Amino acid sequence: QVQLVESGGGSVQAGGSLRLSCAASGRTFGRYTMAWFRQAPGKEREFVAAIAWSGVNSYYGDSVQGRFTISRDNAANTAYLQMNGLKPEDTAVYYCASPSQSFVVPRDRREYNYWGRGTQVTVSA
Repeated sequence: QVQLVESGGGSVQAGGSLRLSCAASGRTFGRYTMAWFRQAPGKEREFVAAIAWSGVNSYYGDSVQGRFTISRDNAANTAYLQMNGLKPEDTAVYYCASPSQSFVVPRDRREYNYWGRGTQVTVSA
């Protein structure tokens, strides 16, 4: 059974930083893309970033490009999201996700089959 567990959320002031972690279990971690999505109240779930199985290739949503960095440690079965230069509009619940198919890098949330429960990030002005 695949499980994804996020941690590291919290409250910060604008301009601050947070690092989210996603611990995965239940299958061979190094075969699957890991991604982060976020959902603010009243809005659709939004793609934030994805990193391919090897860690070589990563992709970002336009709103976080240049401020956020996704990474992974395949030996530790963990993915990370380093968030710098946080803005109030980054406030949302952040979800870790992974597809059921190996060796693909989807960006559409409908192609992700496994999700964590989310961690709240709140950025104050």
